[in-house]
Amino acid sequence: MVELSVILGSIGVLLLLLAFLLNLFKILMQDTKTYAMLNVVGAGLSCYASVLIDYMPFVILEGTWALVAFIGLVRLFKVPDDNKKE
Repeated sequence: MVELSVILGSIGVLLLLLAFLLNLFKILMQDTKTYAMLNVVGAGLSCYASVLIDYMPFVILEGTWALVAFIGLVRLFKVPDDNKKE
């Protein structure tokens, strides 16, 4: 039977690679919510899988990746309100 860490890590890496390949072939741009979401979820799953196998270098790598991607995603949701009066 396949361990949970292998399944989660594989899905996470698949999502990260999918985002990379779609961007490389100019199908998905880096400044889109979809790209950021693929990175947040992919890195998050990979980070959790690394926690499950107790491998700290990848916990740090993937955790940082997920955090930076999440910050980018939040920034994409902040749309400037041009109609706002001061």
